Amino acid sequence: MSQKTIKVGDRYEKTVTYTQEDVIAYAKVTGDHNPVHLDADYAASTIYKKPIMHGMLGASVFSTIFGNEFPGEGTVYLSHQFSFRRPMYVGVAYRAECEVIEFNEARHKAVIQTKIINTEDEKPVLTGEAALIHKELFNNN
Repeated sequence: MSQKTIKVGDRYEKTVTYTQEDVIAYAKVTGDHNPVHLDADYAASTIYKKPIMHGMLGASVFSTIFGNEFPGEGTVYLSHQFSFRRPMYVGVAYRAECEVIEFNEARHKAVIQTKIINTEDEKPVLTGEAALIHKELFNNN
């Protein structure tokens, strides 16, 4: 990000789409082999009718955003609270949205409101808040 400091009201968006290969890789790394994510026949018997993504796989987009893009290198993740509101599916475009809602210059800390929106129906699938520290960008001096 080219900005020298971060302030309340700053926003960032990123569009992402996941594949079934991403879901399989996530299951392998985490050990979460719940068939609702991996077995189409099993998922067909659930309320979802087809495989859903791991919620934390979808949420992981924020690690990418915070560590690489907004605010970027040097960011320390303190916490992130999530509410999973709707399932996420492979092959669907989602928009991750971030907005700075609190800023503490003395502690170099910001609270970021986070959302993931399904771009097909504009409904949120995830909402939450993250707390971050960034020594350089969360400092107005």
